[in-house]
Amino acid sequence: MQKLIKEFKEFAVKGNLIDLAIGIIIGTAFNKIVSALVEHVIMPPFGLVFGEQGMAQYRWVLRDAQYDSSGSLTSEAVILSYGIFLQACLDFLIVAVTIFIIIRVFNRLRNKAEDETEQEVPTPRDIQLMAEMRDIMKQQSETLERIEAQGK
Repeated sequence: MQKLIKEFKEFAVKGNLIDLAIGIIIGTAFNKIVSALVEHVIMPPFGLVFGEQGMAQYRWVLRDAQYDSSGSLTSEAVILSYGIFLQACLDFLIVAVTIFIIIRVFNRLRNKAEDETEQEVPTPRDIQLMAEMRDIMKQQSETLERIEAQGK
């Protein structure tokens, strides 16, 4: 039991548990953003195409509900609600594309930030001068070494 507790402490202290919790929290918040995007921005145009009722209302009635002579329901209708399935597939596709685009943007920003050759921010003048001085001193040192090597 102590070994299990020790392993859990190592897991929690290394940050894996905290990283996981942060990922879940951000994922939940992101889900709200994507749901709003799908429901209020992307689906209204589809509603125009599929009619006012929306895609989720499409269904195929396999058997109608049956009632007895008094009007009581004897057996419920058998309905294949393919519109709900299509809506879920479309929602998934939209979420997947949205996440792909966002991750692609983040990866480009991260790669740009990690690229040392990318110099959007100009180097301050004092650092440029110090780099020039370093290069001059290195060049002089190499020249002195060559002269000493020729003299021997």
